[in-house]
Amino acid sequence: MAGMGVRIRSVGLVLVLAVLAACSTSTAERAKRGDVSLEGFTAEQIYQRGEYELSRGKGEDAAFFFSEVERLYPYSELTKRALIMQAFAYHKGKLYPEARAAAQRYIDFYPADDDAAYAQYLLALSYYDQIDEVGRDQGLTFQALQELRKVIELYPDTEYARSSMLKFDLAFDQLAAKEMEIGRYYLRRDHYAAAIKRFRIVVEDFQTTTHTAEALHRLVESYLALGLTDEAQTAAAILGYNFQSTDWYQDSFKLLTEQGLKPRAKGDNWLSRVYRQTVQGKWL
Repeated sequence: MAGMGVRIRSVGLVLVLAVLAACSTSTAERAKRGDVSLEGFTAEQIYQRGEYELSRGKGEDAAFFFSEVERLYPYSELTKRALIMQAFAYHKGKLYPEARAAAQRYIDFYPADDDAAYAQYLLALSYYDQIDEVGRDQGLTFQALQELRKVIELYPDTEYARSSMLKFDLAFDQLAAKEMEIGRYYLRRDHYAAAIKRFRIVVEDFQTTTHTAEALHRLVESYLALGLTDEAQTAAAILGYNFQSTDWYQDSFKLLTEQGLKPRAKGDNWLSRVYRQTVQGKWL
């Protein structure tokens, strides 16, 4: 008898989903306008329709049905799950501000829940997935770094923390790439002081990224162009110590030797301080 009851409920659910999907391309829009009422359906039935829309790749429509579970049945057992699914569905539909809002609500309402880590991860992704090219405004990159750091620090033992670490490094590299792009722009136009400012940021603030070797070489170029040989030689010395096998060092070495110079720490400038710290291990 129990098995029969399960089969009857299953058939009933299929029939309800069939009714909800009768106008599959417009049901969500009609419901949003109020032409179709969902109040006669259970939380489970509406939730299942959200899953159905997700299976069709309709992220925005799926999020609508999940939000209706939250609105119509705020105290049901499915409400919590519907909220995290809202965030996921909005993200899948590339509606990033809406995804952030839903994820943040989940974190605010259920901070100790097992899915709180995933909600924070979705929030971070809603920024990270908009970082698609160096030329764009880097405000999104800063936001992504902040939210990824929260995942790493608040949920260190989760799979989301491990993924966030990788994405954090990539986003960090993105910021360095932006500085390099601007620095090269100034260098090509012989605006050496402006170029040096950008390359210095990479060396001092983004030294763990893939752009440090080139930044040091560009500093050699820029300082030589200004006749500041102490700085050029010191930049090359740091480059040689950390990246001697790279083409950037070979190019810097050639530039110096053509002027009768060689890589060595000279003078008392910001690069000399970097040399003492990174090469000699002297931090005072």
